[in-house]
Parts: sequence; C-alpha cells; structure tokens
Amino acid sequence: MSSETRPRLLLIATGWQVFREYLLRSISTRYRVHLFHTAEPQWEREYLTGWSVLPSTIDGPAMAREALRVNQAEPIDGVLCWDEGRIHATAHVAEALGLRCGDPAMIWRLRDKAQTRAALAEAGVPQPRSVKVRTLAQALAAAEQVGYPAILKPRGLGASLGVVRVDDPERLREMFAFTRDTKAPDPVVYASDHPVLVEQCVTGEEISVDSVVQDGKVTPLFLARKVVGFPPYAEEIGHYVDADDPLLADSTFTALLQDTHTALGFRDGWTHTEYMLTETGPKLIEVNGRLGGDLIPCLGKLATGIDPGALAAAAACGHDLDVRPTRRRVAGIRFCYVDRDDTTIASIHFDPATLPSTVDNAVTIAEPGAVVSPPPKGTVWGRVAYITAVADSIGECARTLDAAEASLRITTSHADSGSGV
Repeated sequence: MSSETRPRLLLIATGWQVFREYLLRSISTRYRVHLFHTAEPQWEREYLTGWSVLPSTIDGPAMAREALRVNQAEPIDGVLCWDEGRIHATAHVAEALGLRCGDPAMIWRLRDKAQTRAALAEAGVPQPRSVKVRTLAQALAAAEQVGYPAILKPRGLGASLGVVRVDDPERLREMFAFTRDTKAPDPVVYASDHPVLVEQCVTGEEISVDSVVQDGKVTPLFLARKVVGFPPYAEEIGHYVDADDPLLADSTFTALLQDTHTALGFRDGWTHTEYMLTETGPKLIEVNGRLGGDLIPCLGKLATGIDPGALAAAAACGHDLDVRPTRRRVAGIRFCYVDRDDTTIASIHFDPATLPSTVDNAVTIAEPGAVVSPPPKGTVWGRVAYITAVADSIGECARTLDAAEASLRITTSHADSGSGV
C-alpha cells in the first residue's frame, strides 16, 4: 500500500513519549496520521502527515468543528484516542464525522463510574455494591450500607487515583477528603454533585483485559495480572501478561466480558476492563473506553505478537481485525519508586554491569532535578523508572524484574545514595 493510499486516521493527543510512542510508531506504518494537539508536535512529527494545534483537546464540540474542516480537504477514515481524559471529547468528533465510536453518551457512561454501576446493576452483571455520595455524612451512611472494609473511589478518575480502603468509620473520616479532592490533569464535571463512590471491598486477584470490539462483538486480547502495592492505596506497581492465560479461553469469563460491554452499549473500538477475581466469581471494577495504560498493550504485543496500535486503528476505521497471535510468551512490567516524600533526584540510571541481559527494556522516567514522592503523595506520577521483561513463565519474568530493579541507582541532592526503590 503506497503512502498516498493508506487510510487517514485522526488521533486526539498522544501522551507521554515513553508510554505511548510504540503505538504511534506502529500506526504510522499503515495509516496517515493527522494529530489534534494543544502544542506543536515534537517527538511525534516523524509519524505524522499533518496536525492541528487547538486551544483544547477536551472540548468535544470545538474539536468536532475543526475535524469537519480537516475532513473537507480529505476524508478521515477513523478517529482514535487513548487518553482517559479525552475519550469523551473524541466521541463528539467521531459523531460529527459519522464514524465508529461516535457515541458521547455511551462513553460518558464509562467515564462516570456511577452510571457504569447503574447500567450493570440493571443488567445483572456481578459487581461490588456501590453508593454515590457528596458529603462525609453520606459516606459514613453508605459505608454502613455496603459494609466495612469499604473502598472510597473518585467517580470519574483513572489509574487508581484517589482510591483507598477504609476499615472503619474513623479511617473513613480521615481519608474522605483525600478521595474527594484528588484531581486528574483534566477536569471531570458531573451533572450532579456526588463526586465520591463508597463501594463494597471485594478481595482476590485483580486483572485487566484489553479487548477489541467490532459491531458489538468483544474479542479479548491481553489479560494482565495486576501487582498492587502501597496499601491501603491501590497503586499499580506492575503487571504480567501471559499469552496462554487460561481465562482467555474460559467461556464463562468471556461471556461475562461480552455481557458487560452489551450492558454498557459499547459496540466499536478498544476497551480496558478491570475485574476482581473473588471466591464467588469475577466482580466488575470498571470499564475504560481506550487502550490500557501502564504499557499493558505493549506487554501484550511482547507476549502474543498482536500489534495493539495497528489493531486499535483498524477498529476505529471499521477495517478487518487480525487477532491471531504469532508467539506465546509471558511479559511483565515493574515500576520503581523512591523511599521518601519530596526526594530531589540528582542522578538516576541503571547500572549496565548488573542489569540482566534478559531485560527487554529499562527506562528512567524521572530526570535530574525532579522532586518525587512514593504513594500516596506521588501516586502514578511518583514513578521514577520502569522495566519490562519477557520470559516463559511469570516466575522467571519476576526474577528478571527483581534483578533489574536492584540495578537502579539513584542519588539525591542531599548526597545520600542507594537504590531509592
């Protein structure tokens, strides 16, 4: 296919280069990419055929007007976004162009976790009990209803931001403001002022499933086993993706995944769905209308050979989907943190003499001069580095990640040194 005949894809924002470049690199080999961004593209330029610099990428109607103008010059075949804060605005763009994924009400049903809970409850999809609240008094009453321990959760944030377990009323009183006041980089506005969910605490193993959806049919691709740390905060410190994970072939589980999407009305695109595997079966935690974060789709590609960027673009354009794996491995990621709040990084690097040769990638995120903290103060933005590895088992993958993490060297501006992780 020549560069002139490749389909034309409109991409809304890109995100952090170290976490999203692999997607854009892949997409650009098969699609001509026009980017909507709030600044002139930098690292993205080599992958683009055009771009528009806009005042905002969270104003859906304004972006839709610009998309119609761009479409007049040459038709757009699909619209794609993998940023949680922009997927609702992107749905307005796709709707204006008459393309797939153009259902803003459905996407808002996913972004607003209270609406998600209501839709799934009506359909009988298993999930934790959940009550939306506005005040501390309402939260205390809701916790008595769902039972302790309970989970406090912001109504519309992602990446486990603001999520915390409370074991009793005293702890709820202490932590309610933390959950209520946790902010995302982009504002989330609700029609009603009930910003916090008080939910039943369900326990077990946490998983996520990245799926491609076309004409309502859900195809699960990558199932990630989540590693959570820094209790009582639900910080995601790592993931493992096994190409042969038995849940991918479990008809009961895949039927539940299909029922979940049907209940929410999601018919086209890519989703990142999270479940807790409890003693009484899977309980739905949330559904996100985008590719997974934390490089989970990249792990999926390492484990299976399935290209998430190309497949997400194909789903956005309504093209045929090739979901056949070409390899069967296990891939994992480990995120690294400092030990203390407000640590100023003087230098950070992986020691090549001790870094295992079996590591796929070892990347420092924090730069010298950065001030970083572990959770809860640091949350996702407290990560200072990550490591990915590929192996034949989760155990082997974990051992490689352990050795790689031990090779991380951090010094601080106060001249104390060590791993810092």
